[in-house]
Amino acid sequence: MGVKLLCLFLTSILVAYYIYSPMPEDFDEPWKVMLIAATFRTVGHLAEAAEQLGLMHYMETLMLISAFEYVEPTSNENVTVTDTEFNNVSVRLYLPKKESDGLRRAVVFFHGGGWCLGDAGMKGYDHMMKLITNLLNAVVVSANYRLAPKHRFPAQFEDVYSVTKFFLQSKVLSQYGVDPARVAVAGDSAGGNLAAAVAQQLLEDPEVENKLKVQALLYPVLQCLDLNLPSYQENINKPLLTKSLMIRFCAEYFTSDPSLREAMASGRHVPLESSHLFQLVNWSALLPEEMKKGHVYSSPVAGSSELARKYPGFLDRRAAPLLASDAQLRGLPRTYILTCRHDVLRDDGVMYARRLQAAAVPVTHHHAKDAFHGALMFVETPAYLTVADRLCNGFLEWLDENL
Repeated sequence: MGVKLLCLFLTSILVAYYIYSPMPEDFDEPWKVMLIAATFRTVGHLAEAAEQLGLMHYMETLMLISAFEYVEPTSNENVTVTDTEFNNVSVRLYLPKKESDGLRRAVVFFHGGGWCLGDAGMKGYDHMMKLITNLLNAVVVSANYRLAPKHRFPAQFEDVYSVTKFFLQSKVLSQYGVDPARVAVAGDSAGGNLAAAVAQQLLEDPEVENKLKVQALLYPVLQCLDLNLPSYQENINKPLLTKSLMIRFCAEYFTSDPSLREAMASGRHVPLESSHLFQLVNWSALLPEEMKKGHVYSSPVAGSSELARKYPGFLDRRAAPLLASDAQLRGLPRTYILTCRHDVLRDDGVMYARRLQAAAVPVTHHHAKDAFHGALMFVETPAYLTVADRLCNGFLEWLDENL
């Protein structure tokens, strides 16, 4: 009996040690976040083990596990939900059942997941799209897209751009009773990256007559040049997106060649001939003073020209919207940007907000000082977080007021 109690005691200590990780003091529900973070950490460890054993690619393991979050398209008393295709790309379509006095608003949404994971049918996204549809009485198109490692850049961008361009056709908008002047594009994380890239591309597409009214970017990733920003340094191991995982996502978007990931981790992936691009992501000029404290900007180190020749995508503004020139930013639609203090991607969003404002684009920048990357997805039990509810409500209120 004594041996069993001792084993139970030691096991409890090991489990507690594994689960426990210091949380910022401003988190409302630190123990909940701690448990969520431990779950994500366990999944990551399983993926690493499977890859080391040669059983499955790291991202394929994560995708297999995340598939448990998938829900079938299920309508309710307020919203009709169906899976269909726009231009041969899978989308989940949400149509309000409420009567409308006139033409409806519409939102085209792109899910996150580092360009490697995720699905429009995941529980958190399905819940949010139903909220948008019901509260705004709007048509919502939640797009899927091809994922890495099976498909590399620019496949993901091409899919979401194809969906958006298809939907913006007058005949398609008319079919769903949508006002051509009240269409938004939105996305979170890698989906925010795709939304920003789509909005930029639409400005230059002469075939598109109906333009976006607004874009909403939720903790977006907007560049893969400087992966040592203050936010990366401060939040290196914060939930739910660590620096090492973000670097892996960035590299996998373009290739599984480990040399690109290693170069990104050391900051030696941008060649000398492209070093002028760093001025577009220079945090010392673009971040507010309070976010620069304790950090010293150092000039980037020139990297391998060979890597850039083999995998030029990370220098393409379709993958890195922050690389757009000031002239290319002018004319973008009214913008909402959500950033979270405890997020490696915080500075991407802050810098983009500053650059858009300088280009005379109307911007609402909501900076959540008590939130972390991916917080918006925790709006349902058993992983419900009050911060998720607050951020979601703020996003929906902005959409309702501006779309």
